[in-house]
Amino acid sequence: MSEAYATHYYRGDRQPFLNLSEVDDSKLDAVVATLAEGSRRRFGPQYLPLRRATEARARDLFLQAGGQPVRRYPHYFVLGSSPWFAGLYDAPREVRILLSDLPPEATSFTWTDSITALGLGVVLGVPQPAEPWKRGLYRLDQLDLTFGTSMPSASGQSYEGYQQRLLDHYVEIQLWADDPIRPFTSR
Repeated sequence: MSEAYATHYYRGDRQPFLNLSEVDDSKLDAVVATLAEGSRRRFGPQYLPLRRATEARARDLFLQAGGQPVRRYPHYFVLGSSPWFAGLYDAPREVRILLSDLPPEATSFTWTDSITALGLGVVLGVPQPAEPWKRGLYRLDQLDLTFGTSMPSASGQSYEGYQQRLLDHYVEIQLWADDPIRPFTSR
């Protein structure tokens, strides 16, 4: 069996590991307008405040759990691969990193998308998972890879209206440091 990995998906016409929360507010409207092109992702007017609130909550929860985040906003991955997530973009690209190369003290995960898992999507009509263990944030060392076939899947799920459905198609990994991604960026 091969070693477990995390995948970061991004648009082929952009660099990897860009976070919308880090965009200067004066440039935000222009950036959001370009994101709609070649993407099935939805970035309505409530998205960025919701994303920033989720990231603040995730960081606080990670600190409470003993995490040591270096960044204010995380870099996002999915556990393993997710054809559904990759399909959000036309001509997607990906970066894969072994889980063993991610620093446990600076890596967290949620069993679903973090907006869904941490309950902030409720204001947009996105339901929270029924299972209590899917409604939290965990340290990487709490990830049990023995769950096998119970991995989330979105096989056959369309993108139409996805932003109003329970988004539990993947395990989201949040990396709160830059060192592991430096080989893949020009930062």
